[in-house]
Amino acid sequence: MTANERLQQIHELMARLKETYPAEINAFLGFMGKTEDNPALSRAQKELIDVALSVAAQCEWCIALHCKGAVEAGASRDEIMSAAFQAVLMHGGPALMYLVPLTQTLDELLPETRHG
Repeated sequence: MTANERLQQIHELMARLKETYPAEINAFLGFMGKTEDNPALSRAQKELIDVALSVAAQCEWCIALHCKGAVEAGASRDEIMSAAFQAVLMHGGPALMYLVPLTQTLDELLPETRHG
């Protein structure tokens, strides 16, 4: 599955939840908005943290979402990979395996910077 397919699945899920469980999803989105609005960290820094947490949590959808967010916030491939390796350092081998979808996502989002 490509990053864009995962992102489409997220979009479809959110639309469905807004229709069927509006109170629950709107409460979550409100919390997310308040958290992301805090100016102590830049958007790029927050997205890099989210990339690392996505790898540690082993969530391919989160990886796609937050790699895209990090790229849009101006993070480089090397910054994203550095954040991912921090997750591997803290979470070990299982997190390392989730660099497969992470590198596939980066190759899709940033093909001009592909390594190897």
